[in-house]
Amino acid sequence: MTEAARFVIEHIGFLDPKGEPLQDLPSDLDLDALVECYRAMVRLRRFDAKAVALQRTGRLGTYAVSLGQEAIPIGVASAMRAEDVLVPSYRDSGALAWRGVGLHELLLYWGGDERGSDFAQSRQDFPFSIPVASHCLHAVGVSYAIKLRREPKVAVCMIGDGATSNGAFYEAINCAGVLNVPVVFVISNNQWAISVPRSAQTAAETLAQKAIAAGMPGVQVDGNDLIAVRQATSEAIERARNGGGPSLIEALTYRLSDHTTADDASRYRAADMVEAAQAEEPMTRLRAFLTASGHWDNKMEQDLVEAIDREVDEAVERYLAVPVESATAMFDHLHAKLPLALKNQREAAASETSGDHSDG
Repeated sequence: MTEAARFVIEHIGFLDPKGEPLQDLPSDLDLDALVECYRAMVRLRRFDAKAVALQRTGRLGTYAVSLGQEAIPIGVASAMRAEDVLVPSYRDSGALAWRGVGLHELLLYWGGDERGSDFAQSRQDFPFSIPVASHCLHAVGVSYAIKLRREPKVAVCMIGDGATSNGAFYEAINCAGVLNVPVVFVISNNQWAISVPRSAQTAAETLAQKAIAAGMPGVQVDGNDLIAVRQATSEAIERARNGGGPSLIEALTYRLSDHTTADDASRYRAADMVEAAQAEEPMTRLRAFLTASGHWDNKMEQDLVEAIDREVDEAVERYLAVPVESATAMFDHLHAKLPLALKNQREAAASETSGDHSDG
């Protein structure tokens, strides 16, 4: 018997839960950039809290919170260039916000208004994907177009661990490997696909090893360590940009919140599990690291929170001031010319409304 092949999945982590280095930090580590990342993580957490409050008071639809996972969307987005293309899942508000999408636009979308997906900035980025894993295929299509056009861009597709149980994910990574396209898949492994634990989703020891069958590099990182997420994503993006093809990153984290505001996680997981995961959360360790390095202090934290709360409140006011669209708006961007069946439905919807929609 001879050995056909051998594979190793590396795990990357730089900071322990107390913010102390586990190994030598990257030689090009930019502490000022880490401060901006920390600011964005605080912004995401404060925004999430406001969004949940709006949902609980009937002023927002279902919302997916990032509590405990903030290092992943911020670490990934901060590693991208402006011209790259983000293909996000529904829990990636932080990544879109980093890339210039307005907080009011995010609220508009989650309030049920598709105009929130018509981004004023970063218009090449995709809107939230609510279907699980289908956007993996879109990311491969985007990256194939990038390759055919010989553009110096990369598509970055963000998914949850549950998406790796969907056939579209396997089709996407297989196609990406065969076509050698510039795409990076980032799995936020928060241990739960709604109420289904990671252990019930796959017998694979890691999710990163799923890259092996697709013929691409796969790596596992501590998803609560912003430095690790940012470093691994930067390396994968630059490899793809330089013709090295696709990569897959598994970022280990834990979803401290409910799956969405429509969920009650206490029905399927024990409180002590969440309490243990709380000690591993990303913001505490990054703040400790920045404080120890002299780049952060309590006054800066207080000033930041006050400024973010003002920004979030202004975004809420702007969102709530947007007039509600007519019921006929759902037909307006389906076809250049509506088929008869939809034309009749539009006319029926129009006849049931008063024509004055300023009061909703």
